[in-house]
Amino acid sequence: MAWCAARSFHMPALDMAALRTRAPLAAGAGFASVAGSTLWRSLASSKPSSRFACLAISTDARIKEAVHTDKAPAALGPYSQAIKANNFLHVSGCLGLIPETGKFVSDNVEDQTEQVLKNMGEILKASGASYSSVVKTTILLADLKDFKKVNEIYAKYFPSPAPARSTFQVAALPLDAKIEIECIAAL
Repeated sequence: MAWCAARSFHMPALDMAALRTRAPLAAGAGFASVAGSTLWRSLASSKPSSRFACLAISTDARIKEAVHTDKAPAALGPYSQAIKANNFLHVSGCLGLIPETGKFVSDNVEDQTEQVLKNMGEILKASGASYSSVVKTTILLADLKDFKKVNEIYAKYFPSPAPARSTFQVAALPLDAKIEIECIAAL
């Protein structure tokens, strides 16, 4: 068993089994004292462990790339259709707008869901990703009663294993949309 903090501080993992064999009778506060002194001695006498990889997330703008395609509706505000960063693609919330007109495909949730997923697919394709590389989606619904209808359409687009997902009913969506979906894909 290893302490999670060991990963952050590049410390060797605390081997509880070895610690128990060195101090089998230690218990309660005494155990914490023995464990602490054993850990401290092992840290002082060893090199940093290479068992844990440290993944850093950079804020350097050069590793962040905006994605744009004319085959999906333009962003409605000061944001990108998607951003590539750290081997992930973060797709902004998509609405059921027709790219050429900027108008909704229709007023019903089924048609909007289909168009949302087509728009998302075009952004994924422009980024070198696909529906199968999506690891997480977030669905925002104007009415949670549409959950079943949305699920039936959604299931056609995402192969097994389906991505992790959250679904929320919200007070309102941009342009009075019925649905908005955002996603994260692995690159």
